[in-house]
Amino acid sequence: MSEVNSPPARGGAPRFITARPRLALLLGLVITALAVFAGSGVADRMGSGGWEDPDSTSAYATKALEREFPASQPNLLLLVDSGRAGVDDPAVAAEARRLAERLAAEPGVVGVGSYWQTGSPALRAEDGREALIAARIEGDEKSRGETLERMGPAFRGTHGPVEVTIGGPVAVQHEMQTIIQEDLLRAELIALPVTLVLLVMVFGSAVAALLPLGIGIVAILGTNAVLRGLTEFTDVSVFAMNLTTALGLGLAIDYALFVVRRFREELAGGAGTGAAVATTLRTAGRTVLFSALTVAVSLAAMLVFPQYFLRSFAYAGIAVVLLAAAAALILLPAALLLLGHRVNALDLRPLFARRKGKAGGTGEDPGAGWARTATLVMRRAPLFAVGTAAGLVLLGLPFMGVKFGTADDRQLPSSAESRIVQEHIRDGFPGSPGGGLEVLAEGRATAAQYAEYRDRIAGLPGVLRVDGPVTSGTYAYFSVQPEGEAVAQDTQRLVGELRGQKAPFTTSVTGSAAVLVDSKDAIADRLPWAAGTIVVATLLLVFLLTGSVLIPVQAVVLNALSLTAMFGAMVWVFQDGHLSGLLGFTPTGDIETTLPVLMFCVAFGLSMDYGVFLLSRIKEEYDTTGDHEQAVRFGLRRTGGLITAAAVILAVVMVAIGTSRVTNTKMLGLGVALAVVMDAMVVRSLLVPAVMRLTGRATWWAPAPLRALHARFGLSEGDGEGTPGPAPAATPVREPEPAIRR
Repeated sequence: MSEVNSPPARGGAPRFITARPRLALLLGLVITALAVFAGSGVADRMGSGGWEDPDSTSAYATKALEREFPASQPNLLLLVDSGRAGVDDPAVAAEARRLAERLAAEPGVVGVGSYWQTGSPALRAEDGREALIAARIEGDEKSRGETLERMGPAFRGTHGPVEVTIGGPVAVQHEMQTIIQEDLLRAELIALPVTLVLLVMVFGSAVAALLPLGIGIVAILGTNAVLRGLTEFTDVSVFAMNLTTALGLGLAIDYALFVVRRFREELAGGAGTGAAVATTLRTAGRTVLFSALTVAVSLAAMLVFPQYFLRSFAYAGIAVVLLAAAAALILLPAALLLLGHRVNALDLRPLFARRKGKAGGTGEDPGAGWARTATLVMRRAPLFAVGTAAGLVLLGLPFMGVKFGTADDRQLPSSAESRIVQEHIRDGFPGSPGGGLEVLAEGRATAAQYAEYRDRIAGLPGVLRVDGPVTSGTYAYFSVQPEGEAVAQDTQRLVGELRGQKAPFTTSVTGSAAVLVDSKDAIADRLPWAAGTIVVATLLLVFLLTGSVLIPVQAVVLNALSLTAMFGAMVWVFQDGHLSGLLGFTPTGDIETTLPVLMFCVAFGLSMDYGVFLLSRIKEEYDTTGDHEQAVRFGLRRTGGLITAAAVILAVVMVAIGTSRVTNTKMLGLGVALAVVMDAMVVRSLLVPAVMRLTGRATWWAPAPLRALHARFGLSEGDGEGTPGPAPAATPVREPEPAIRR
């Protein structure tokens, strides 16, 4: 460990902070105020889609059909309920035609068609009481939503003998975007006060507790400004707002906990305020910077995927991580310099004194429980290593039965209007309108050639009927209605068979199942690149931290094990529907294709965050004493309470996100919360010390060339020597442990 009276840290940024703390804070406040202005209205500019591959065959066919045959791709559906009169009643038919004419006259609306115009049985409910008016709203997601907001009130509700409700993809996306914004506000109102209470319990001081919360708010506001700027150049998913809040609060609090904790430790050891800040920046500051890099790399891996849903989380994640680290390393040290010993002001521990009186009267070091845990685990290392790993693998087994699908209206709460419309269509209309496949044909062909192709694909297994062709110049399209559900496995196989059919013209297949097939292929093609990026970067960064060859491998394997419970719960709960009543969602029997990728990148990065905190203290003690087991025991003693406190706070934030009424957001919040808790309380406290005990001093081995590389470029939380082994012992400074402890 670094000695208390260490010289000030070198470097321009630390010198600027220590020399002009008021100016640093003032600049930070000005930038934050500008971020509030720049980030205002960001959610209104975001989209709620982005699950498809924009470069896929299905995306090409969809765009061509939208351009050449707008009526073939309706995204707005008016469900007309005639009550007992029936849709063929003359008064009902007359009113429905008037509604269709009014809809066709709306700016930005094209391709209007209805049961009363076409007589198509697919647009008439089987009981004869409901029928559909279909249309297409042109433009991008934002303009389509604005059009729907403008015209919706004029069509929704009672019109003479009929009742109209609005559905279709545009309505589903717009309602989902609105609900996400409302749920995010509620999540923030839940998370902020609960987080503040937990921070007071951790620090005791109200002043110290407010500092991490302030850093989190700065990170969130700054990220909103970044996302607002990105919407000018690319599509950004509204779902990324949830990650901004979760990581903005979670990571900023993690980093601030680590910095404030080390600062208070140095003050308790007798250091002056300036020396305490300098030592904190050189030690905890390096760890925070290192942790931010590891988390950012994990999130950056999502940039390799073409779906803007995933790329949006990379944009938001990288921005919020780097801003949280910057605020923790610039604004927080400046505030600590100005506060000095007043960081311990407004001590609220007497409020908890009655609860802690009996336990706290012994005078025992609060970290002793973690030290005893480490001793017990290392004494029975094989048992804990095998038992814990086996348990984690067992929890992940349900993921072996995962089925991938697409997000639809059932993501929304059962009371949502657009979901109600889609459920009426799904349950009451023949052949699931809008759930079929479209085959785009390009090139000149005769009527006989079209007919021969239509008859051939109509004979494929799983095809209910084929309509068309509808022609326009050198373009034509066929509508293929599958026997099964829109994205069932049989329908996905049908996509492949349609694409394999030879024809005298060029064909492209689109539709829900085709989009899903292409999305799965895009993820499968790029997943090795994303995983390789994360693994290689993790191996490199952990090597630079520790100088060991074995520890980086351990970090990757143990991090992966920490995620098994999350993936198992994802399938057992959200796919299979266990606890759906308690959690308030509708299981669809599958998992949206991009969600596992997103949750892996987020949870892996957060696991590395805690891993870096623990390894940095173990490495620091090992450099000081050369005693491997003592270093592990010391590391867990010093960080066990800190990591647990940080994990509980981050889990609270993620659970608040998980209260969302949108299923995918609920899955993200609750799944990552489970992964964080498992990593902090099982992997870091049981599996890591057990595995490090089994590997012994070999844990720190590296070949001579790599030792030389680490000595030159390595990053460590100590004074920077970087070479494992005994060093002159410094007098350790024992800081108070967090109140949340084992």
